[in-house]
Amino acid sequence: MTLLIVAAAFVTVTAGTLVIHQVIFGERIKMKKRVTVVMGEEKPVPIRQQELSAPLYKRAIKPLLSQMSFVMTKALPIVQEETISKKLIRAGNPGNLAPREFIVIKYLLAGITGLVLWYAFSLLGKSSIQSMVLGALGLIIGWLLPDFIVTSNINRRKEEIEKQLPDVLDFLTVSVEAGLGFDGALMKVVEKFKGVLADEFLLLLQEIKLGKLRRDALREMADRIGVDDFSNFVGSLILADQLGVSIGNVLRLQAKDVRTKRRQRIEEMAMKAPIKMLFPLVFCIFPTLFVVLLGPAFIQIMKLFAK
Repeated sequence: MTLLIVAAAFVTVTAGTLVIHQVIFGERIKMKKRVTVVMGEEKPVPIRQQELSAPLYKRAIKPLLSQMSFVMTKALPIVQEETISKKLIRAGNPGNLAPREFIVIKYLLAGITGLVLWYAFSLLGKSSIQSMVLGALGLIIGWLLPDFIVTSNINRRKEEIEKQLPDVLDFLTVSVEAGLGFDGALMKVVEKFKGVLADEFLLLLQEIKLGKLRRDALREMADRIGVDDFSNFVGSLILADQLGVSIGNVLRLQAKDVRTKRRQRIEEMAMKAPIKMLFPLVFCIFPTLFVVLLGPAFIQIMKLFAK
């Protein structure tokens, strides 16, 4: 059991180190990649130097996960694998994980969490039944935690895209009406904006540069993002391209429509706020007020009846 605790501590420290590195140097790495794409390819780097410069995750942890995935997930259904792959893509593909590697992480995290909780409560003098129940609870928490993180990333990315999309469409409209082509306007968006949408547009331009048709690249981008407003924008853009309609007019109308929908969502959230505030008021604030206001009077009444 001591070895399991040491292994869990090692995994926790390693994960924390990777997260801190991403927070400190992540933005700098993204900026360097964008500059490389805009200014041209860098000079070729020797393979040995590339291997040594790769982070620890790619050199050690990811190959280990890949090997374990072949053993632990042979019975994973294809449908479930496609569903997990779609969720990981919409979450930004954290760590470039394959679906099978994600399942391996769930197995490992569930086992480590369950064992650590079981052993920790055994050391605290709890009964065997209580330790087993808490260990089972740790299994459930460890199994569901990766799904919770992925779902949180998906929701965060969707909120960021919905918030930034009207400004991006306005910028595209101005750029196209100023004489730039659509691809050139997308490159300006990549240069001027930061965030998920700019990164997705950069990937879109790279796919078009490699020879993929624009409409196919746009459809795949809409599938990766999974935002209804952007899917409607892509559908209108593809239809306008097929019918020969001016892209500038389509962009202007789509920007106006997206802004209207965002204002409607904000108004809807504002109208839901009083309903959501009702439950804390009734169950938390009102009882406290009753105790403070009516408590002294209740005490006086009890004293009168006690005489």
